[in-house]
Amino acid sequence: MGSFFAGVKAGTLSGILYAGGLSAFAVAVLVAFKADVLAYIAQPQEFAIACGVTGSAINGTALELCYSSQFSLFVPFMAFAIFFVVLFWAALFGIWYERLPGQNAVTKAEVLAAVMVLVSFLVVGLPYGYAFNYETTLVTDAFLIAWSALFGYVMARLYGRYTRPVTVESQDPGLLRVIVDGKDYTGKTRTFALTSSHKLRAELTEDASFREWEVSGGLAVEDPRSFETVVEVNGSGSLKGIVTRKY
Repeated sequence: MGSFFAGVKAGTLSGILYAGGLSAFAVAVLVAFKADVLAYIAQPQEFAIACGVTGSAINGTALELCYSSQFSLFVPFMAFAIFFVVLFWAALFGIWYERLPGQNAVTKAEVLAAVMVLVSFLVVGLPYGYAFNYETTLVTDAFLIAWSALFGYVMARLYGRYTRPVTVESQDPGLLRVIVDGKDYTGKTRTFALTSSHKLRAELTEDASFREWEVSGGLAVEDPRSFETVVEVNGSGSLKGIVTRKY
């Protein structure tokens, strides 16, 4: 199940770190390779793309203005775009958490980060820095890989802070199925947002009689004797439906 809202919360903080880091590195590349940048944008075609100007004379003043615009326009736009892309993928991380490969949150987040890089940057072409020659391509791509790995780790830690695992059980799965928010989670462990409430229902066979809900850890059931109630998640724990046969 995972948690959409926990994913977004984790993505907000880790997204600020991720977008800020890539933007800061882009600035560092612009400063460190200024001569190469100026030589690159001095080409008419690249000047038109980088500066959005065509048909104007390319002189020293124009190049300096174009170079300065990368700091004031391109880098902020890149940071803004990357942040919202991260939020999108973080929300998917929360929704798909249990479906992602991996035995723990860090592995799952690293998988998500790798897919995000492949789809957003390599397939879609979202800008993530400057790569206009061999040296800048090498350092920018190396930083992207390392920074994305760190992003995955940070997002996993934040997601773990905002969620808790809950084990859902039935005394007799043949008689009682545990339905949480309309989904059958009998015999499964699922991640729920911390301090969240969820609709809980016991789905019974005709020859079954519901007795009560048993909870442990940080779980609390509004009415333990009711087959349809609400469960509150204030920590990790387990939930079990107790049932007997009528006849």
